[in-house]
Amino acid sequence: MNPSAHTNISIGQSVSETVRVVVDTLTARIHSGDYPTDSRLPSERALAVELGVSRNTLREALEVLEQQKMVRRRQGSGSFVIYQSESPEAPVPGSVGERTSPLDHLIVRSIIEPEMVRLAVMNMTPKELDMLARIVARIETIRTDLNEFTRCEEAFYRSIAKATRNPLLESCYELTIEVCRQSFRTALMRKHLTPDRIQDYQTRFNSLFNAIATRDVEAAVEITQLHLVEEQKLFLNSG
Repeated sequence: MNPSAHTNISIGQSVSETVRVVVDTLTARIHSGDYPTDSRLPSERALAVELGVSRNTLREALEVLEQQKMVRRRQGSGSFVIYQSESPEAPVPGSVGERTSPLDHLIVRSIIEPEMVRLAVMNMTPKELDMLARIVARIETIRTDLNEFTRCEEAFYRSIAKATRNPLLESCYELTIEVCRQSFRTALMRKHLTPDRIQDYQTRFNSLFNAIATRDVEAAVEITQLHLVEEQKLFLNSG
């Protein structure tokens, strides 16, 4: 099928949950610099296989990104990133990211994430659960790739935040992700992720997914709270 032969989708038009998750995943990679400006995205076939979606779904997501001026598709050449960041990579002195410590970040997460998970358990659709399962499956394949682990972790929690059906809560959580990226000290904390710790996180993500999939609110919230306690212990011990 010709990549240019598609039906136009208005940015404001409703798209499927799967398409939205793909859009969010690719947007996160563009914002993080994994797909820098002027770079070509992986082929449609490769992206569809990696994300576990059909090529039609991927093309629909790329069309949304094109209308959002994130990418430009060129017939016969592929899709290229045209997004230009309006903010520098390093946090601006005095900004929230610059002033937020890893402990500050964890405290806010401990306030937001349990409620976010509780709402997601009640509201997540079968399609969203399927996409979350695909993300968990990708996480379980990671051994030492810290960047890929971080991308998958963000995609995992973004999917949960979106499933709350609470735009304000989703936006608040998006801010915690951006602050985490900007905080130099938080970035340093990421370097403590060893293969053994990644494996431990994989077990936690799998347990949380199972609790969400079985609609076990209490178990999902408890797993989330215990995970955050362990994160705080790791931070305090690494100091």
